Amino acid sequence: MAIKPGTSVNTTDRFLASELAGDIEFLTARTRSLGSSRANKLLEPLGLKVRSYSVLSLACSNLAPTQRELAEFLSLDPSQIVPLIDLLEDRGLVERTADPQDRRSKVITGTSLGVQLYEKARQATAEGEALAMARLSTSEQETLRDLLSRMAFQE
Repeated sequence: MAIKPGTSVNTTDRFLASELAGDIEFLTARTRSLGSSRANKLLEPLGLKVRSYSVLSLACSNLAPTQRELAEFLSLDPSQIVPLIDLLEDRGLVERTADPQDRRSKVITGTSLGVQLYEKARQATAEGEALAMARLSTSEQETLRDLLSRMAFQE
């Protein structure tokens, strides 16, 4: 449907008819961008952003991830992980310890202060997720989570 130039229509409505608006890669990128922006606003009072929250979450998971594993799982370059861990460590939220399997590697674990902050941050991100998913039924939410998980971890 062509819209005449000069017609008052909001930008989103104008571009919904484009091929791009139906492209899966674009839709996932846009959803990620909107979600990251929402989460960053919710995490800001806690002094976190999506990336630092992700590292803190995994550090507090009892999985004892190494720096390398964090970089791999979060799809970040190892050079991006180091400053994130440094920031969290400086705040007393995580600590680095030698990996008992390989002393050259460092395991990242949450401190008690880190676990407390993580619980607050998890509540904030859950509220953001609830807002984002509000237009979907419980069944649709489960389906979306399943589909995205399969896409994200399809190796």
